[in-house]
Formats: sequence, structure tokens, C-alpha cells
Amino acid sequence: MPTRVAVLDDYQHRASGFADWARLGPDAEVVFFHEPIRQDDLAGTLADFDVVVLMRERTAFRRPVLERLPRLKLLVTTGTRNASVDDAYLREAGVVYCGTGRPDGGPTPGIPSTAEVAWALILAACKRVAAEDRAIRGGNWQLDLPVNLAGATLGLAGLGHLGSAMIGPALAFGMNVIAWSQNLTDEHAASAGVRRVSKAELLAGSDVLSIHLVLSDRTRGLFQAADLAQMKRTAVLVNTSRGPIVDEQALIEALRGNTIAAAGLDVYDTEPLPPGHPLTTLDNVVLLPHLGYVSEAGFRQMYGQVVEDIAAFLAGSPIRTIG
Repeated sequence: MPTRVAVLDDYQHRASGFADWARLGPDAEVVFFHEPIRQDDLAGTLADFDVVVLMRERTAFRRPVLERLPRLKLLVTTGTRNASVDDAYLREAGVVYCGTGRPDGGPTPGIPSTAEVAWALILAACKRVAAEDRAIRGGNWQLDLPVNLAGATLGLAGLGHLGSAMIGPALAFGMNVIAWSQNLTDEHAASAGVRRVSKAELLAGSDVLSIHLVLSDRTRGLFQAADLAQMKRTAVLVNTSRGPIVDEQALIEALRGNTIAAAGLDVYDTEPLPPGHPLTTLDNVVLLPHLGYVSEAGFRQMYGQVVEDIAAFLAGSPIRTIG
């Protein structure tokens, strides 16, 4: 019986060309799924697969689904962690769980891509790119005033690889940079050339607040309505990390009520963002479809390592195991 491999969430139909899947041999059957699979349909769709490949948190795999996958022997996720996977169940069931990424823990090709997307959102929101584009197409000219970055303060929630990648462009634009996270020290902030502040100071002092935190139990819902109320009414919030770090309904209300001026979002509570979602009705938010880690260089590395993970598992020596 062939080893059946399911590659999920290949939205752009690119996974087959970004890795040498033939390396898995003639006894491996690889099936690419290009459309999202509804949670209610996951178990039925994947029951006959031995290996499932996930693209980060695009599809959640919790215990109720995993318990109904009798043939599952290997789960591979791109990245070194996946908050949407019940890794405790995988350990209990003896399912091998592997990831991708640099073995030294350093930044991968997704890091510059994510920082670039964050800056695209900052510039689009502050310079009114999307709003004025829509206005011109509608026969209008110069509806409002853009915001200068020079002299403004960039606040970073998180100063890991991603947060640190934001500093150079900010300084080139002439911005001041402050940072906060629950574990950030004065020494680490100083080594990065920025000033560590409290969460309250971050909220009150940021003209642009850019979020670069890992989603966890500690960061889920970290920014609530009361936090957004502490921000400047002229402030812009940018999130390229994970949607649930910010209370989505609170953010919608803050944008509707002009508690903050604008937002740039690449991540959401539900992805893909459902048609007609309230965020799509707001003029003061710029929306992208979770492009932060999407780049040819990143995908070639990730899918190439996915194939390595599967080949090593089939050879009896799993690599890049998680947990």
C-alpha cells in the first residue's frame, strides 16, 4: 500500500513546484489541496492519509479531528511551532511531529518577508495608499492628509527576530523606536538600539504600534478594548503576527469609533477572512491575506525541508521533531 501524503492549504498552487516530491519514491502518493477544508470535513477528507503537511496555522488540528485519522503516522508543519496543532495528543498517539526552519534557531527567509509586509502596511496606512487609490478610481482627488513617519514613534510589541528587523527601516525614516514585551530586558533592548518601556508607555507613546509576538496562552487577547483606549487617536496599529493577539471585536469598535486612526492587518481570528466580515467594511483599515511569510525563497526552503522531513521519517530516522 502506498504512503499517502496530503499537502494542505496550497492556496497558490505552488507547493508541487517548490520541492522535489519525487524524492519520496514511487511508493509515495502526494495529493495537494488548494482550497481550505472545513473543520467538519477534515477527518473525512484525510482519513486515508498517512502523512499530513500543514502550512503554519492555516488549518487547525485539534484532538477531535486527530482522533478520527486512523492512518496518520506523521504530521509536518512549516515553521518550528504551530499553535493550531494539539501536540499533546500527537505525543499520546505516537504520531511523529516535525517542522521546518534553521537548526540554529536563527531567522529564516520568512523573516525579511514579514518585516517588509509590516512596512508595506505601515506605509499604506500612514500615506493613505489604499484610501486615495480608491478615491482616484472613484473620481476624487486628495481626500485627506497623509502622516509623516519622520519624528514619529514606532512602538514594537515584541523584539525577537521579527521585531528587531523593523528597527533599521524605522531609523532610516527618522523614527524613534520603543519596545515592550513581557520578557524584554533593558539589556536586550539597548543591544538592539531601542528603549524598553512598559506596556502602558508603549500604548500611549506609539504613533505606530507594530505587533511581533508569538501566539500563546499568554499573548492571546493581549490587547483588549481598554488597551486600545490608551492609544493616541492618531495612532496606527499593525499586526503581522497572529490575529487573536488583538481582540478583534475591540479593534473593529476602535476603528469604527476612531479610538485609533487606522490599522494594517495581515492576520485574523479566522483565515481566510470570511466574505462580508466587518473589517472589510471599514475605510480606515488596510487588509492583506496573511502574506507575511509568503515569498518564493521562504516557500522553497519550507517545502524543501518538508520533503526532507518525510523522507527521513520513511527511512526510519525522523528529523526536526517537535515536542
